[in-house]
Amino acid sequence: MRILVVDDNEYVRRGVVNLIQSEPSWIVCGEATNGEDALKQSRDLLPDLILLDVSMPGMDGLEVARLLRRLTPSARILIMSQNDPDRLRPGAIRAGAADCVDKSHLGTELIPRIQRILKTSELHDLEQHG
Repeated sequence: MRILVVDDNEYVRRGVVNLIQSEPSWIVCGEATNGEDALKQSRDLLPDLILLDVSMPGMDGLEVARLLRRLTPSARILIMSQNDPDRLRPGAIRAGAADCVDKSHLGTELIPRIQRILKTSELHDLEQHG
């Protein structure tokens, strides 16, 4: 699975990349620091999953998610936020994200959330293709 990591904070990106690299079948195919770069890299790299910060300079993550849904509709999106993800989740899902994860719990929640998104994705594909 190819993953694009989008966060304007280098330390958060490094931490997320390190977590992803602990899973042998997952590859970080790119990193972006803002929404515009995320859109370009998503178009060029065609990731399976995009880990997207909600608070970035310029375009916020929800706006980027809406644009990504049109640009790379097969990519799943997981929003990362330091705000309350439960409050953010309904808007994130409307914007096209599969789920939200609290940045303060990335160490314990990121991998299980990604696995859940992948499992849901696989079930959806089976239903679509019989």
